[in-house]
Amino acid sequence: MSAFTTACLPPETLELAPDGSECRPLVRLAGASCAHFRLAAGRCSRAVEHRSVEEIWYVLDGRGELWRRQGTRAEVVALAAGVCVTIPLGTAFQFRAAAKTSLSFVAVTLPPWPGEQEARLVEGGWPLD
Repeated sequence: MSAFTTACLPPETLELAPDGSECRPLVRLAGASCAHFRLAAGRCSRAVEHRSVEEIWYVLDGRGELWRRQGTRAEVVALAAGVCVTIPLGTAFQFRAAAKTSLSFVAVTLPPWPGEQEARLVEGGWPLD
């Protein structure tokens, strides 16, 4: 049996994600991990692709856009509070926050996030800041 885990959102950034967003790890189980991410207003993340994990994002606050590509298929979706999206295995992705508001979301990673080597940089949908 696994122990119960309870966590509160840390007040400051604990690390930077490989895409450049602020990351606050929360909890993890054998099959998944959960973290809070924030991208400052007007910022654009680096484009990455995960090697072995998938993610589900739930936007908490702010506005922005998410670019996703699988093979030759690509799309851009609007991100705002209440929107939930998936990042399936093999998907290149990049996101950006609107000019006047930061973007924050919770992501569940399956299986748990193994470390920074998980993400590889790829060509994205937008130029970097």
